[in-house]
Amino acid sequence: MSLPCVPPRRRRLRAVSVLALCLGALAPVVASAGTGAASGRPDADRSLQRRIEDFVRGPGGPPGVIAVLRRDSGTRVLRAGVADLETGRPPRPDDHMRIASTAKAFSGAVALSLVDRRALDLDDRLRERLPRLPAAWGAVTLRQLLNHTSGLPDYTRDAGFLRVLRADPRHRFDPRRLLDHVADEPLLFRPGSRYLYSNSDNIAVALMAEAATGTPYERLLRDLVYRPVELRDTSLPLGHRMPEPHLHGYDVTPPPPEDVSEILSASGVWASGGIISTPADMTRFIRGYAPGALYDRALVREQRRWVAGASEPAGPGRNLAGLAIFRYATRCGVVLGHTGNFPGYTQLIAATPDGRRSLTFTVTAQINEDQAPARLARLRAIQEDFVCALMR
Repeated sequence: MSLPCVPPRRRRLRAVSVLALCLGALAPVVASAGTGAASGRPDADRSLQRRIEDFVRGPGGPPGVIAVLRRDSGTRVLRAGVADLETGRPPRPDDHMRIASTAKAFSGAVALSLVDRRALDLDDRLRERLPRLPAAWGAVTLRQLLNHTSGLPDYTRDAGFLRVLRADPRHRFDPRRLLDHVADEPLLFRPGSRYLYSNSDNIAVALMAEAATGTPYERLLRDLVYRPVELRDTSLPLGHRMPEPHLHGYDVTPPPPEDVSEILSASGVWASGGIISTPADMTRFIRGYAPGALYDRALVREQRRWVAGASEPAGPGRNLAGLAIFRYATRCGVVLGHTGNFPGYTQLIAATPDGRRSLTFTVTAQINEDQAPARLARLRAIQEDFVCALMR
């Protein structure tokens, strides 16, 4: 695998600074759209196609967009722009990509599967499972980690962590020591008293899973998630390289766009955002995860005890938070899923509560409230239009 040109220092430092803000085979294809429209519902598909093409062409637009809409009757793939500015090739469902914070749904799947097997309990506390962590954090439960009501300080905002990244963006962290960066800090609030999205939460979830089983988190992912939902091209690396072929992620502000696909090591985000997958695999995953196919129905009800809170970046419609899953109430109905944000990538995976209709929506640029609020609002509106098309 060839190494891309290293972006100028200005770009590298910017990618490091925004990281702290965001760490947010298919069924027979009915139709696929490149620069043209998909068939099936021609008028609706042409409208969706125009939306994503206009988004790519607009100011600060991403180089590429790919959306996979799947129903029991088949799959539609709509795409605009390119997967690689150098070659001009279009995005494909089997292209690898950084899934960003949608990886938090994977750690949720692992944890809830272990709860289903009685290896963990939602009321297990950090002091019981991870006694090496600060005693002040001890009362935090697995449930509170999964719905971001723990109060754990976010290690990706820590000055020491960011200093290491600025010195070497591809620094290889020990992922099991990431929480050491904030071990001297108290909880931000009483556990369970409020919602605050924190990348530390899902690192602690993965560590609890390892402590309960004596098994590395990477193997738990393979045994409890990848195999049951038949993921073929999904992995959790610790380095900075991307498998080929991949959707190249870009920093688009200021122009010209620069490739940042391999600018950072995945070890610095691990269970909170380090997974690499494909649109095809993410479609399989969300169709199993959203309906709770990996665990008992009673546990699904626990997962769907909603609290006020939004994913980062926010998903379409009105957002509520569950256990490693979010409820997106759109004008056309409810879908469940997760979003993600990482230098070069913005992700949405969503499915109806029964898992029979799903949307995987990938943008090859980072879009969030802090950097581009107007662009995020437009993206959320486009995503909602895609959800409505899915529901029709």
